[in-house]
Amino acid sequence: MREKKGVRKQFVDFMKEEDGMGTVEVILIIVVLVGLVLIFKEQLTDIVENLFRKITNQTNRI
Repeated sequence: MREKKGVRKQFVDFMKEEDGMGTVEVILIIVVLVGLVLIFKEQLTDIVENLFRKITNQTNRI
């Protein structure tokens, strides 16, 4: 009977432990961001190209 309480306590302690949750959350966020980049790759490329074009044009005026 004493061993069951020890195993049960270990299981409950393991379920309450949250150390690994930060890593899982970070990985999920990275996966979502990579997915969004892949989906909107063309639009993001156009935006970045337009920004650099504007920066170049404005620096030429100075």
